[in-house]
Amino acid sequence: MRVVTDFPCKITAIEHVEIPLADGGWLAARIWMPEDAPQHPVPAILEYIPYRKRDKTRLRDSVMHPYFAGHGYACVRVDLRGSGESSGVMTDQYREQELSDAVEAIEWIARQSWCDGSVGMQGISWGGFNALQVAARQPRALKAIVSCCSTDDLYIDNMHYMGGCLLTDNLSEATTMFSINTCPPDPALVGDKWRDMWLERLRGSGLWLDIWLRHQHRDGYWEHGSVSENYEAIRCPTMLVGGWADGYTNAIFRLLQHLEVPRLALIGPWGHKYPHQGIPGPAINFLGEALRWWDQWLKGKDTGITGEPTLRAWMQDSVPPTTYYWQRPGRWVGEDSWPSANIIERVYELSAYRILFGNEPPCVMENVLRVQSPLSVGLFAGKWCSYTAAPDLPHDQRQEDGGALVFQSAPLQDDLEILGAPRMEIELSSSQPIAMVAVRLSDVSPDGAATRVTYGLFNLTHRHGHDKPEELVPGLKYRVQVHMNHVAQVFPRGHRLRVSVSTSYWALAWPPPKPTRLDIYCSTSNLVLPLRKPRAEDDRIRFEPGEGAEPVKIEYLESPHHNWLVHQDLAEDISTLEVIKDDGLIRIDEIDLEYASRTWNWYTFQDNDFNSLKGETRTERTFARDDWFVRTTTRTILTADADFFYIHAQLDAWEGDDRVFAENWQRKIPRDFL
Repeated sequence: MRVVTDFPCKITAIEHVEIPLADGGWLAARIWMPEDAPQHPVPAILEYIPYRKRDKTRLRDSVMHPYFAGHGYACVRVDLRGSGESSGVMTDQYREQELSDAVEAIEWIARQSWCDGSVGMQGISWGGFNALQVAARQPRALKAIVSCCSTDDLYIDNMHYMGGCLLTDNLSEATTMFSINTCPPDPALVGDKWRDMWLERLRGSGLWLDIWLRHQHRDGYWEHGSVSENYEAIRCPTMLVGGWADGYTNAIFRLLQHLEVPRLALIGPWGHKYPHQGIPGPAINFLGEALRWWDQWLKGKDTGITGEPTLRAWMQDSVPPTTYYWQRPGRWVGEDSWPSANIIERVYELSAYRILFGNEPPCVMENVLRVQSPLSVGLFAGKWCSYTAAPDLPHDQRQEDGGALVFQSAPLQDDLEILGAPRMEIELSSSQPIAMVAVRLSDVSPDGAATRVTYGLFNLTHRHGHDKPEELVPGLKYRVQVHMNHVAQVFPRGHRLRVSVSTSYWALAWPPPKPTRLDIYCSTSNLVLPLRKPRAEDDRIRFEPGEGAEPVKIEYLESPHHNWLVHQDLAEDISTLEVIKDDGLIRIDEIDLEYASRTWNWYTFQDNDFNSLKGETRTERTFARDDWFVRTTTRTILTADADFFYIHAQLDAWEGDDRVFAENWQRKIPRDFL
């Protein structure tokens, strides 16, 4: 990333401001703005997240917000109620309090002497979610948003459930927030009240995993905050950003289709990162692109951004399978609308173990193939949403396909290009009343290496809708559609397409209560691909390399360590996926602070015993300055039998050598068609 130090505007920064709220609380903000903004007001850009402006996001913030401020904006980075130095307690995601606080914050920003009354909202992940949700509230001062790596539907595409199946990201995200919620405010900013604020959070934030596991299908809980309930409520221009390695990209296509405001989408090869820091690369000058958006809608300048294709996406070339890529080869392509007339759905029939392409004869007899997958299918699946904490991408699919039902094409005679969501239309029957199916589409090279391109999960009890689960009748035929994640991919001439079907996908998703056999009726099942025709206009789409403001200086006192490890104890027949995310011990000189964040995850099973499944997570966070030292630890264990989920959780907090807080939770939650 190129560092920019010479901006059109000189910048001033305010480390800590308390935005007053009507109920007597406050939101903590950090602000960057042009020096002369109080005399010559400018538009403002709000980022509103719970991830601690003081330390956790300080490095990221230092690259982005001064960049916009240097181009004539007031950038306001706000911690949610109950996080950072904001007052109160955070008890869940995207609840009414969070959204009403945001509306108050926007009104406060618009009234300041340095703001001209126009506000934009930008965020990634949580900040992308609430940018959409707050836009649907239609605050008068909010003129445009940039929503990155977010969703319009909190049930359909989120880290909790996928296709009605329980993701293990539900556990890992709950663990992240369990740990974040234990963090203290900085005494250097809030003074002696820091301890009371901290203890209030420790006592009050609760166990979010308990909440999320009590809503196993789509209900009113998930509908709140899902802008898909009323797309028309969003009335301001909306820029949507995502990456093919991210978990939230499907929502971009629904938003493009249903929003009725000026909208633009940008999708690269990246994981869960802003595109100027995007991995896998190429990273792009996203901040410059966002600046074009803000100048268009907050300053009324004609930047040409509205003349860009509605969708600009990175068409990925074929690559060998591996668990991380620093770069993905490919090219930029564009579509002027979505759905696009340039995308044609092609239906490919299935035969016994084959996908029928070209002049191959159709299936003339009913081939019934059976699959009952071992629990080991999924150990090499990678993470539902890549946070680019390598290695978290799927490995060679040959290691997974032995436990799956595989359909494969003949070698392609020509390149095949897709853009959109592939799907399988499957006629099947199940041996159990509760069952799931996982479908993977892979690119198979001439040497046999198989790279997963996309995949989908489906809880078969949700065949009438995610809000209407109903048991299967064992042995009865059903016809279902399994939608895979949207993707843009070229399959080269000479390669094969492979579809792999399995009855479980652990440890990416929690399997059904009992081992399940599916009968697949090939003659009435097929694969549907969204074929795209290359366009000459694609060659005109260009982006400069990423740039940003000079990052704050940090020092690693202990190095970060990230890894994924598969352990197999052949004597006891126990398999474990271990995930390590250790961000190291970091010192930030400008605030005289040392802090560390460490997370460990283990996903275990024995033999093919569905009652042996266990997810365990542990976290540790420390904060230190002079003689002030705080440490918090969490531990969460999730297990299940055929009827219930079981949660055991622990939270401990220390000030110096004294343990100042400890709490244990035990929960038993019925399985609900899951």
